[in-house]
Amino acid sequence: MARRTIGDIEKIWSNVEGVKKLSDRAVGIGPFGIGLDGLLTWVPVVGTVYSVGAAGWLLVQAVRVKASPATLARMFAYLGLDSATTAVGEVIPFAPDVVDLFFPGHLLAAKALQKDIETTHWVEASEREARASGDHDRHVADMRRKGGLRRVVYLHD
Repeated sequence: MARRTIGDIEKIWSNVEGVKKLSDRAVGIGPFGIGLDGLLTWVPVVGTVYSVGAAGWLLVQAVRVKASPATLARMFAYLGLDSATTAVGEVIPFAPDVVDLFFPGHLLAAKALQKDIETTHWVEASEREARASGDHDRHVADMRRKGGLRRVVYLHD
């Protein structure tokens, strides 16, 4: 597997932003928005396929950036609820579709992932090498010195 760079992490953040807008904020109406997830929920099967596909893609991106377990759990909860309302809409007409139209599950999951990315101190090295060279303590000190960072992630592990 190729080693990740900070540039790769930035690209993932940007791609997640695109899915966030496409799924739940394609059209903004004041504090509310409608995206493909809400619109396609009215089309049998297609809405479920899109919702589950976008959810899966977001979760894959979370794994690629080594998101924290807490972030993954929040994302699973948001995306599970979003996909469940879409799937129930296949059986019980209208009510779940209305819920799915106004519940921005993909948006909430994407925001959780982006926040995790923003609060991580990224290091283009392996943890084992950093500990052996004594650089690990410096990375932890850098993380603590920069406000708002919660953890150190080594990209070459």
